[in-house]
Amino acid sequence: MFKKVLLTILVVIVVVLAVGYWYLSSYLPNPPAAPDIQVELTAERIERGRYLAHHVSVCMDCHAVRDWEFFAAPPFPETIGAGGDRFGRDMGLPGEVYAKNLTPTNLAAYTDGELFRAITTGIDRNGNVLFPIMPFPHYAHLAEEDVNSLIAYLRTLEPVEGSYPDKELDFPLSILINTLGGTYLGPPSPPLSSDKLAYGEYMVQIAACGECHYPGALGQLDMTRPFAGGMEFKLPGGIIVRPGNLTPDTETGIGSWSKEYFIERFKMHDPAETPYMPVELGQFNTVMPWTMYAGMSEEDLGAIYDYLRTIEPIHNPVVKFTPPATE
Repeated sequence: MFKKVLLTILVVIVVVLAVGYWYLSSYLPNPPAAPDIQVELTAERIERGRYLAHHVSVCMDCHAVRDWEFFAAPPFPETIGAGGDRFGRDMGLPGEVYAKNLTPTNLAAYTDGELFRAITTGIDRNGNVLFPIMPFPHYAHLAEEDVNSLIAYLRTLEPVEGSYPDKELDFPLSILINTLGGTYLGPPSPPLSSDKLAYGEYMVQIAACGECHYPGALGQLDMTRPFAGGMEFKLPGGIIVRPGNLTPDTETGIGSWSKEYFIERFKMHDPAETPYMPVELGQFNTVMPWTMYAGMSEEDLGAIYDYLRTIEPIHNPVVKFTPPATE
């Protein structure tokens, strides 16, 4: 009798798993229709889009190939916008993914509405979910006008060749990814910069600061301690680096930092003022795209600082660098 019950339970489990697999692979994602829009390419939009793509949302950080021979791995200039950066299993990720080409070589096939949907919900023009290293849950909060500005800027890029393999994901993410498409949540326009905290919160969201500043490792993040830092990243040369604590804790976070010091930490990496710093393989480096964020305005950096000072302080000492293992 016991064996019969056990067999029945096993059959039910197998059926449920089979039905779940069939549903996830056949009926999801079920994306919303792309909006029917035509973005006007005004000079103001193009310049705003350039600023966002290079210095705030830093699209051009991932959609390029980064040079790990220098601190903060600035992108090779000839690859900016052309994609090609690889995110793979050697970094602790469940698969192999290449950043897509954002120039008209690839995006000419997209309507403006399809681009809007891809940026804000992570659904490409064919209805597939983008790998979530693309921080679309944060970009879902971009104001409609800022999304339009990004689209306008991308439309002005010179076509650059660059075609890469499709993503190759390990099971079960290869199926579960179909559940990850987002929902657009943004306002029509950004908050006024005079509303410092609302504007600062908006900048933190669209700069995706929370994408890296959580404790834990990829796939095992402690989401109960936002901005406390410590996420592990495996970089070329066998090193592990961890972003710092951004909460206003005075001992382990930025609680003792002045606004001037916070801004200077970014501006000191401005490539227009400071040459790229060579870094040997195996020495300390960082995933933080300092050289791109350095182009953010002092007003926007100050607003980010003002907002971060209002969040809950979390005591979390972070060991920022682990050198390669030695035999």
